[in-house]
Amino acid sequence: MNRATAPQGSDQGGLPYALAAYGIWGFVPIFFKLLVSVPPVEVLAQRILWSLPLCFAIMVFRRQIGAYLAALRDWRTLRILLVSSILIALNWLVYIYAIVTDHVLATSLGYYLNPLVNVMLGMIFLGERLSRLQMMAVAIAALGVALLLGGALETLWISLTLAFSFGFYGLLRKVAPVGSLPGLAIETTLLFVPALVVAVYYVAAGDGVGFGSDRDITLLLVSAGAITAIPLLFFATAARRMSFAALGFCQYLAPSIVFLLGLFLFDEPLKPAQLFCFLLIWISIALFSFDIWAKSRGARVAPTP
Repeated sequence: MNRATAPQGSDQGGLPYALAAYGIWGFVPIFFKLLVSVPPVEVLAQRILWSLPLCFAIMVFRRQIGAYLAALRDWRTLRILLVSSILIALNWLVYIYAIVTDHVLATSLGYYLNPLVNVMLGMIFLGERLSRLQMMAVAIAALGVALLLGGALETLWISLTLAFSFGFYGLLRKVAPVGSLPGLAIETTLLFVPALVVAVYYVAAGDGVGFGSDRDITLLLVSAGAITAIPLLFFATAARRMSFAALGFCQYLAPSIVFLLGLFLFDEPLKPAQLFCFLLIWISIALFSFDIWAKSRGARVAPTP
């Protein structure tokens, strides 16, 4: 009996890398909680500053410096990455602010919404068509967000900013002809000078809470570069070794971990409106994931000759 050939990238060898990437992203709130005494803008600046040298080190190891330099010489690519760098900086800043101000659940909701926002943006800007099940999933998610307008409006902006900033970021990175790691290196290069100005300002202010004020705080701020670059490297490896559908299922690991951390470790109250919103989002995700799984399975089955 002939067996259909598995599509390229379906090898389970990528699963450990995907779990590592999303696992790190899921537990990142614990890291930023350790920096609660540092202003979010300074944390963002230090994250950018220390991400760049680590990105260069990894690019040297992976022989991707050429791709970095080629993208820098391409004005169209550079313009796209300039906008994407602003979006990812906004995303990081809002995320850090939400964590240190005890709005962890709002960040979880934002990243649950993100895949559904991606679908909507793909339909609007890339001409992608949605199946009936996917349209139903998006409608249910929209209903969940609408519930927050009545019961959790003060944190809704966090969730929507995270979802849409990362959604538009992903859209731009999809059309930018550059790999994930060289692209991140260019984005941090473009943000380096503003980040350096901010970092110098806070060090000169000498408020005793940021970089250089305490050994542990300084080491944490330096390690923010690794927190940024290492999971991205794991993600890039997983993306090459797994099918897109399988990787899509893994992406819900991070917001699920964040949700549990917010609820049980950080003792954040779960408002009724938030609970119903999460329930509708989970139903929406289940429908959307089932649709992707069904299509992926159908694509693997070759017609019998």
